[in-house]
Amino acid sequence: MITDEKKREYVRRLILARMHLLNKNGFYGLLLMRVEFALDFEMPTAATDGEKIYFSPKFLDSLSDSELEFVLMHEVMHIALRHCLRDGDRDHNLFNIACDIVINSNIKHSCDDDPKSITISSWGESMHLTPDGNEGYEYTAEEVYEMLVKEIKNLGAGANGLGNSKDKNGASGGNGDSDESKDQKGASGGNGDGNWDSHDKWKNRGENDKKERDDDSVWQNRVKDAAEAVKIRQATTGRGTLPVLAERILEKLKEAQTDWREILSAFIQEDVVDYSFCPPDNRYYDSPFFLPAFNDTDYNVSDVLFMIDTSASMSDEMITVAYSEVKGAIDQFDGKLKGYLGFFDAKVVPPKPFEDEDSFKIIKPKGGGGTDFTVIFNYVRNKMKENLPKMIIILTDGYAPF
Repeated sequence: MITDEKKREYVRRLILARMHLLNKNGFYGLLLMRVEFALDFEMPTAATDGEKIYFSPKFLDSLSDSELEFVLMHEVMHIALRHCLRDGDRDHNLFNIACDIVINSNIKHSCDDDPKSITISSWGESMHLTPDGNEGYEYTAEEVYEMLVKEIKNLGAGANGLGNSKDKNGASGGNGDSDESKDQKGASGGNGDGNWDSHDKWKNRGENDKKERDDDSVWQNRVKDAAEAVKIRQATTGRGTLPVLAERILEKLKEAQTDWREILSAFIQEDVVDYSFCPPDNRYYDSPFFLPAFNDTDYNVSDVLFMIDTSASMSDEMITVAYSEVKGAIDQFDGKLKGYLGFFDAKVVPPKPFEDEDSFKIIKPKGGGGTDFTVIFNYVRNKMKENLPKMIIILTDGYAPF
């Protein structure tokens, strides 16, 4: 048992470490503001179950301030990236190694590539290289996992500490030839006798599917919000760093998430283009006839009405996502998508035509009141009956009576 005074000391250390990260490396600090800490007397080091971060008091006492910050950054990234829910049918221990490589590499890179930022004195420098010798931040955990599986097949299960599911010592994390990869210790940073980062609590997760899906959405938004906040700080003060994986997530969230070719497949029109005598149709080379060649086919969709909800419940970020989807549709059809873009809340802002990305970009959102879907169909019936759209696509958060 520990005294109340000792507990207060632990609380103070953790809060100070979090505050220091908020100032020095805000992305991690902002995420840590969403996480609770707990002491666990039965575990040897530190861990997360996807919700809280747990510390062994003995391990916490052994950490310097900078080492504690590294542990906090490492564990909160497991939570934010939902690693404990992503292993699926993969080898659990091997996927743990892949996750650690990706996280540690991102932390190192966002700390000016200083190896001390991912080092714990009693465990050594933590793994950050993939089996091919590249930095883990260039890949997802799933991609690194496939590399590890391939290396196991090439070297044999358990070679260099790799892939032995009965052994938690981790992987070499390098290409076998690099001095740096030889120095990497364990999956999270170990001395050959184990890992400082325990993943044992992961196995208790995933029992409530709906809750896990909700958690995924919540943490996706938290990562996005933290990344955007750091971006703003960088622009205004020149301070703040963003991990590569956060940059990747932020960019992905602004890309179209929909396969618009599949959605609009029933409305795709095929147009034959480049039909000319230059060159002629070679199939009739020996024929007395000189015939044009039909060399290419274009796919296009026209007369699409996109309506974006701009009611009060739609945030700027949500409207940005809606815009991204329409732009994504245009991109997927290589500019061969033509139609109209309008906005609505309790009334319709008259749609404007677009024929390409440039004409789409100049259309700006308007609105901010309540939401009523029926106004769209009334507008089409009354104002567009001479040129009815072939389809209507509504992008909305759904907060309205149907």
